[in-house]
Amino acid sequence: QVQLVESGGGLVQPGGSLRLSCAASESIFSFNTMGWYRQAPGKQRELVAVRPRWGSRNYADSVKGRFTISVDNAKNMVYLQMDSLKPEDTAVYYCKADRANGDYWGQGTQVTVSS
Repeated sequence: QVQLVESGGGLVQPGGSLRLSCAASESIFSFNTMGWYRQAPGKQRELVAVRPRWGSRNYADSVKGRFTISVDNAKNMVYLQMDSLKPEDTAVYYCKADRANGDYWGQGTQVTVSS
């Protein structure tokens, strides 16, 4: 059973930065896509950033230029660097991995942007 464990969330002031981490229990080479999603209260879960095994990274328009997704293949880690955070970035952030036999989600980490 694939396990994804997120960490790095917390409370940050507007304009601040956070780096989220996602630890995968298997080699991330086994997945077609690694990504980050978020869900704010009362809203649907939405894509934040994805990193296909092949192809270009893709970002939601609302985070372009502020967030960066990266991977460390040797450590089976996926990161989301979040800069210039805004109150509207407040949400639970989820790591997702997908391959032919299914999608896998982490438990989520809370990010709160508030003064």
